[in-house]
Amino acid sequence: MTRLPTAARLADLALQAEVSEATVSRVLNGRSGVAAATRQKVLAALDVLGYERPVRLRRRSAGLVGLVIPELTNPIFPAFAQVIEQALSGYGYTPVLGTQTPGGATEDELVDQLVERGVTGIIFLSGLHADLSADPERYARLTGRGVPYVLINGYNERVHAPFVSPDDRAAARMAVRHLADLGHRRLGLAVGPARFVPSLRKAEGFTAALASTEGVTGAVQHTLFTVEGGHAAAGALLDDGCTGIVCGSDLMALGAIRAARQRGLSVPGSVSVVGYDDSRLNAFTDPPLTTVRQPVRAMSNAAVHALLEEIGASPVPRTEFVFQPELVVRGSTGAAPDAP
Repeated sequence: MTRLPTAARLADLALQAEVSEATVSRVLNGRSGVAAATRQKVLAALDVLGYERPVRLRRRSAGLVGLVIPELTNPIFPAFAQVIEQALSGYGYTPVLGTQTPGGATEDELVDQLVERGVTGIIFLSGLHADLSADPERYARLTGRGVPYVLINGYNERVHAPFVSPDDRAAARMAVRHLADLGHRRLGLAVGPARFVPSLRKAEGFTAALASTEGVTGAVQHTLFTVEGGHAAAGALLDDGCTGIVCGSDLMALGAIRAARQRGLSVPGSVSVVGYDDSRLNAFTDPPLTTVRQPVRAMSNAAVHALLEEIGASPVPRTEFVFQPELVVRGSTGAAPDAP
């Protein structure tokens, strides 16, 4: 971290915190007349931009909060982590990131390590709660250890906790509607293993959308959540005559585009591809990727707020809070090759 330069970076801090430069100045100089929430936004901006807080503004951490994520190679997970960590820091909590890696620590081992470090709560992102083949009792045991937690992506009715999820069924419906409007009549869905709740929900939304769209048929391929998985699934769907492919992640969509090009097919001239998640890099892929955007900021903030309520002994409902995704149309989708 670097020390905050004299007034030279007030504009950057004001932009990050979405307040005026005068408000930033009041906070940095410890003056009154600034709402507590606004003051926290300015302090969070200092942290995000890498500036050291003035000594008079430092405070002891309100506690450690664990964040358990599957990996960092898929851009969607760092995107969630960044927003969650920023939100936690704004409330005075110190985030502790636990990442699973092939051959490394398992989710259960990460949880044990976090509990041993004395975390006051844990946020799980796309964890074993989303895997219907996994034992949900691990979360009941965590409750028994007195550690509150919130789960993102993958509602599981066997786990008694607050959940935050995107509407995966709606995401698939949006993609099908978009491709159907472009004249595609044979669609494919490349999605992750069927044991994962988000995969099942996307498949349900895809199938329901086909049933309600006259003249459109489709097929579903369950595969891995990777570029290679998308490549393999797309090959089967192209063999099946699909001219539009909906993917369960942006990485899978990039694999589908690669599969199409290896067959000499152009995207979107011969085949249209829709991803899911939306990374900032998608606007710069070739072609720019049409995708369904997860509401990362809204979901992350909701998860943090729910966890803080739990930590504060004000339990939130043991239910699922569902957020609507958004279709972002770019260059990887176009009119069907046989469209009039």
